[in-house]
Amino acid sequence: MFTAILLSKNDDGTTAARLTQLDDAQLPDDGDVTVNIEYSTINYKDGLAITGKSPVVRKWPMVPGIDGAGEVIASSHPDWKAGDQFILNGWGVGESHMGCLAQRARLKGDWLVRRPSGMSARTAMAIGTAGYTAMLCATALQEQGVKKDNGDILVTGASGGVGSVAIAILSGWGYRVVASTGKLAETDYLKSLGAAEVIDRAELSAPGKPLQKERWAGVIDSVGSATLANAVAQTRYGGTVAACGLAQGMDFPASVAPFILRAVRLIGVDSVMAPKAKRVAAWGRLANELDMGKLATITQEITLAEALTKAPDILAGKVRGRMVVNVKG
Repeated sequence: MFTAILLSKNDDGTTAARLTQLDDAQLPDDGDVTVNIEYSTINYKDGLAITGKSPVVRKWPMVPGIDGAGEVIASSHPDWKAGDQFILNGWGVGESHMGCLAQRARLKGDWLVRRPSGMSARTAMAIGTAGYTAMLCATALQEQGVKKDNGDILVTGASGGVGSVAIAILSGWGYRVVASTGKLAETDYLKSLGAAEVIDRAELSAPGKPLQKERWAGVIDSVGSATLANAVAQTRYGGTVAACGLAQGMDFPASVAPFILRAVRLIGVDSVMAPKAKRVAAWGRLANELDMGKLATITQEITLAEALTKAPDILAGKVRGRMVVNVKG
């Protein structure tokens, strides 16, 4: 028997979330690697699943948790054997396949990434999908030719998981980062991560003109909607915007003007189905290039039981940085 968060659907269509005991017979039969989870996380998508605020769960009952790190205990997959250390992000886990907010999981070996040498399971989950997505976004800016001397980089949703890690990564690479947040009380925190300047998200979150004053050489946006539209409208000639989230909304109330008059590039960044080579490269860079001291200031540790109460907070924007879930706690 092992402890897990289990989601089920009530008769009225709402979601019921509870901490319970499961056994191996209840694990999915379409996985070829059984693992002990040491740490997981709470991401925005996990908050949606646990609260039922959005229909992200596609199969019931469901164990949420799109991230997990721990040790393989049994495997029929050729790349994995008992004792191997792994990281899992995405692939529909916690949505259509039982996830990692549990002490045990059965997963597909093709989904797993080998944990970099010297990186603990806790550190891996302090980074989690949010940090791994931040690295994908930052790498996308580099690949599009955005250089340190091109100008400021805007990071929206700055006090959240993606934003916090993105600031740490970009400032560590020598970029000048401007952080946009709805929590100006977090200014000192954001500057401690490497932000050179902090602006109020209100400057970006209302509808704006299709073409605005050029401000940004690059943007990492986890917010979407009017914020993304304004960020694009303010991007300098030839600049790049990496979009990875929708905290404000899925809409994109913009025009083609920045693309055809300023040659702005809008790059979509997906972490859920990203190919394995990109995942391995991102985790390798995180292990070698992310300031782990800054990561520690971003991170708080909670238990499985506390994950149930924290889920609404992440949707309400009340969570700073990253929440690591000690599934044994």
